[in-house]
Amino acid sequence: MMWRPSLLLLLLLLRRGAQGKPSPDAGPHGQGRVHQAAPLSEAPHDDAHGNFQRIVDRMDRAGDGDGWVSLAELRAWIAHTQQRHIRDSVTAAWNTYDTDRDGRVGWEELRNATYGHYEPGEEFHDVEDAETYKKMLARDERRFRVADQDGDSMATREELTAFLHPEEFPHMRDIVIAETLEDLDKNKDGYVQVDEYIADLYSAEPGEEEPAWVQTEREQFRDFRDLNKDGRLDGSEVGHWVLPPAQDQPLVEANHLLHESDTDKDGRLSKAEILSNWNMFVGSQATNYGEDLTRHHDEL
Repeated sequence: MMWRPSLLLLLLLLRRGAQGKPSPDAGPHGQGRVHQAAPLSEAPHDDAHGNFQRIVDRMDRAGDGDGWVSLAELRAWIAHTQQRHIRDSVTAAWNTYDTDRDGRVGWEELRNATYGHYEPGEEFHDVEDAETYKKMLARDERRFRVADQDGDSMATREELTAFLHPEEFPHMRDIVIAETLEDLDKNKDGYVQVDEYIADLYSAEPGEEEPAWVQTEREQFRDFRDLNKDGRLDGSEVGHWVLPPAQDQPLVEANHLLHESDTDKDGRLSKAEILSNWNMFVGSQATNYGEDLTRHHDEL
């Protein structure tokens, strides 16, 4: 998101361990098929802050090297970070799933590496929440079949990338929309009602007053998500929300960071302006949501 994604767009950003059966509480399918680096909270603060300063230097050097980070340089860096994250996640998954090392990932390999090996008819007989796992398996297989464009049940690296990052591929659009509807449409009427939309973002405690930001989300739903003003989101409206047409997401993120960090309003960012607002950058795509602060300099 960042288009205010609910759990869905954590669909595209969170991670579930690739070894063994995934947790049924891991969230929507595909949120995690990559090995995750040590969380930022586990990295020494001085090391993290030092890495952040190096990232800022790289942003400028990747452009004109004039000592300032322009909107174009920031956008280019965010796009670079996004693509590197995709490449890294696919490489990690490939090494896990291509168990016979034949240069392709078969559905059977992916299924067994993710869920464990079961004989036909015995799937998940040894776990408590077998039905949940069966649904997750069916959902994974459905997505794999859509990603597998030649229908041979063997994924090339490009097809595995579509499986892991469907938001990047036009032919995966319908599956992203379908998965979002399944996640949010709790009453199974084929639509996302405003309360279902809010429930995915916020769960009120008994007697708790709804925060102002939740009210803002209700307004966003009414004014911008519900395009035909019928009080609910259909599949087309969900698609417009989670995969907005012709939106340059790195540019959207870069504009947001520039607006929030450009204290002297000169249209560019100094190193001091960025460092003084480092928490915002840590929570953004510019640092891969903080993960880059744990990387070695030559990995950026």
